[in-house]
Amino acid sequence: MRYAVTGASGLIGGALVRHLLAQGDEVLRLVRRDPQGLDEVRWDPKRGTVDVAGLAGTDVVVHLAGAGVGDHRWTDDHKREILDSRVDGTHTIVRAMLELDPRPRALVAGSAIGYYGDTGDRAVDESSPAGTGFLADVVRAWEAASEPAAAAGIRVTHARTGLVVAKEGGAWSRMFPLFRLGLGGRMGSGRQYWSWISLRDEVRALQFLADREDLTGAVNLVAPQPSTNAEITAAMGRVLGRPTLFPVPALALKTVLGEFSSEVLGSIRVLPTVLEQHGFTWHDPTISSAIRAALDS
Repeated sequence: MRYAVTGASGLIGGALVRHLLAQGDEVLRLVRRDPQGLDEVRWDPKRGTVDVAGLAGTDVVVHLAGAGVGDHRWTDDHKREILDSRVDGTHTIVRAMLELDPRPRALVAGSAIGYYGDTGDRAVDESSPAGTGFLADVVRAWEAASEPAAAAGIRVTHARTGLVVAKEGGAWSRMFPLFRLGLGGRMGSGRQYWSWISLRDEVRALQFLADREDLTGAVNLVAPQPSTNAEITAAMGRVLGRPTLFPVPALALKTVLGEFSSEVLGSIRVLPTVLEQHGFTWHDPTISSAIRAALDS
């Protein structure tokens, strides 16, 4: 199989590339600098350009590129970057796919469970409507940007990913050092649900979406059982053998994180109904297993 991957230098994209190469697949990495080998293809999502010839023969495009949601405070400029990087990048890669002959047969497009907004204690799945809020608006626009590919007959799946448990990047990379020092604790009330997935299951699920010809539309990439922040805090303490005595007050999170704190304190209880219906199996169905897998990686 010949894959083209955007966002290949990121946490998920890098892990996916390593996984695919280990299985003997061919991988083209889309890069924004001059290519340094035959396995790299130049693109510039801001200018809307791609070296289309370099993508010839691609079977599946996995599009994961986008500005980090939790990397900076949500200023107006950063919120615009979060939106534009996803929508412009998707438009760019879809246009390139439509120029190819033959065209890739599938697009696995990055997305997020932020689509559902704050669900509180209510469980949601792929049949649930969009929620409200900045990230819900971003995800709707992000997914809509791939519609021309679907209209042209390319199979499109939207990988609505939850919080990825990994020590190399994302939210957990910030949490592990604190918990190792015994400084970790629940955030806010601790009753809010976090829908998560281990990095290795995220990568396997992305390949699952690429391989399954009967899968289209939105697919939640999360573990079978969402966990509350308090449950995750307790699991971190057990696995690391450290106390978890220092709760982080909601006011402190709002002061440090600004508007992004709503995502940390909010509750998104998401179920992976489509993955379960199609027979996907998780290596890490529990949060303790996911934490151990991250530490062992």
